[in-house]
Amino acid sequence: MTQTLNLAPNFNEAGKRYFRDFTPGDDFYQALIDTHRGLSDAQSALVNAKLILLLANHVGDMHVLREALTLARADVAADIQP
Repeated sequence: MTQTLNLAPNFNEAGKRYFRDFTPGDDFYQALIDTHRGLSDAQSALVNAKLILLLANHVGDMHVLREALTLARADVAADIQP
């Protein structure tokens, strides 16, 4: 069965109650910032690359991954000037 990419907010933590819809996303963002704290630009880029590969493996569905890659690249190439 082929899934489609979920673009709705989908952050949660088992057993934790949130009082605002955006709070779980804020928790993830804080964890992401904490992960990069104290790293050089090169180390940070390596962490990002490893994180992408780990999460892509977890998702596993090539249709979903291709959709995510397409959305991630959308409008980026047009913004970069040679």
